[in-house]
Amino acid sequence: MKYLVTLLLLLAGFVANAQVKLLTLSQLESRVAKGKDTTYVINFWATWCGPCVEELPNFEEITKKSANKPLKVILVSMDFKSKLNSAVIPFVQKNKIKSEVYVINEPDQQAFIEKVDSKWSGAIPATLFVNTKLKIRQFYEKEFTVQELTKTIETLK
Repeated sequence: MKYLVTLLLLLAGFVANAQVKLLTLSQLESRVAKGKDTTYVINFWATWCGPCVEELPNFEEITKKSANKPLKVILVSMDFKSKLNSAVIPFVQKNKIKSEVYVINEPDQQAFIEKVDSKWSGAIPATLFVNTKLKIRQFYEKEFTVQELTKTIETLK
């Protein structure tokens, strides 16, 4: 019985680790390009950012509402990749986050920021809305409510 409990705990750890992956900008761009009929809501946040943490439930609400719709919420943590196991994964587990979660894996975060949007100062929270089919790309450096997210998503249809 003791071995079964240990095995289950190990498996739970592997499942949780699978939830959060490292991501480069080219991987993010490729992921978005593949979803021709999908609208993407990509939120840039960090575990140490109070406003980011406050707004995450709003993105989770959108994830829940869009379960069978061509809409995908992606949460990209700006925490250092060295914090993946010590901060990000425990945060995702504790808060039961269901959206796709990634940690940025770029050697130069400033270059990453400039490539995401040339007007991005690097402040977070920040959110990128993309509809590849309609060639719409909107970037915001602000905190969103559920209502603001819903309204912005509606403009992308």
